[in-house]
Amino acid sequence: MKGLRKILDKIKPNFRKGGKFEKFESTFDAFETFLFVSDKVTKKGAHIRDAIDMKRTMSVVVIALMPALLFGMYNIGYQYFSSIGQAAGFFEMFWFGLLKMLPIIIVSYVSGLAVEFIFAQVRHHEVNEGFLVTGMLIPLVMPPDVPLWIVAVATIFAVIIGKEAFGGTGMNILNPALLARAFIFFAYPSKISGDLPWVSGLASGQGVVDGFSGATALSHAAQGAIEKIPDNFTLFMGLIPGSIGETSKLAILLGAGILLISGIGNWRIMFSVVIGGIIMSLLFNLIGANAYMGVSPLTHLLLGGFLFGAVFMATDPVTAAQTNNGKIIYGLLIGMFAILLRVLNPAYPEGMMLAILLMNVFAPLIDHYVVQANIRRRMKRVTISKS
Repeated sequence: MKGLRKILDKIKPNFRKGGKFEKFESTFDAFETFLFVSDKVTKKGAHIRDAIDMKRTMSVVVIALMPALLFGMYNIGYQYFSSIGQAAGFFEMFWFGLLKMLPIIIVSYVSGLAVEFIFAQVRHHEVNEGFLVTGMLIPLVMPPDVPLWIVAVATIFAVIIGKEAFGGTGMNILNPALLARAFIFFAYPSKISGDLPWVSGLASGQGVVDGFSGATALSHAAQGAIEKIPDNFTLFMGLIPGSIGETSKLAILLGAGILLISGIGNWRIMFSVVIGGIIMSLLFNLIGANAYMGVSPLTHLLLGGFLFGAVFMATDPVTAAQTNNGKIIYGLLIGMFAILLRVLNPAYPEGMMLAILLMNVFAPLIDHYVVQANIRRRMKRVTISKS
């Protein structure tokens, strides 16, 4: 690493003001700070200095996503070989999933980072680190056979409209990964909804064994076929059709543990999202107007992307509420709205996506009222003397 450091120090003047490649200063800084912790420090004012920077924070999140990613690769192969009735070993299934997943990841990062670099150069800003996580989240919420050009278009849309239009990383009000999924859901619904997209090769129909269905558990629930929902253990383990990274709740909980132990993830949001989902599920259980309302709270938590959204999407530090009490309110409303949308609107069986995006918009308002409540409470403690 010392040799690499010397090379970078040698060519760095070329990218500074007055150098041959000063226009590419942002690009050089991005690669340098990716390889080495930045040596820039604040010179004045009160600041908390820490051994971790934004890139290292994002790296921890990417590591937390690894269990879901690796299981997703295996599940792609498992579902494919199950659909054609062919026996296959673990490595054969995993290799098949890897070859399906890798192009989606590459397209996500290349298209998203290209936009980030272009905007950084135009604005003469540093390249921000937020896309390290977004670029991994986008593939994990996609079906395995999603066309790569659609992934590129959705990613570019999410970065430009979701981030750069608001000023870049740290200024966006909507989660970019969810915005990319929402874009595909409304622009190309056949590619991310229905029974065919969730198992690789199923749309072609070639070689599919009789009786095999690629319908997700949420699809069965939305159609009223509650008896077709897999048991809770199967839902927890995740060997079922669905978005690549959302099926295994065990893998998601392993990632949640990494985020909580490292202090990167916010436990208030995760916990309150789950509580909100349980509360709404119990209310529907009391009403019991149809079979879907009778689904147990535990099953609701294990269905679809509820836990994935609670752990990796709702906890986004930029788009979530910032105050401690606000985070609890924010999480409760996400959990409640997710179940509400699922049960009352079958057109949107995965209510988690829309619930999080909706609360992203209302997060500043929640924080505003929490802050105002704190001000009023403190004002009551103050005794104003009239002179």
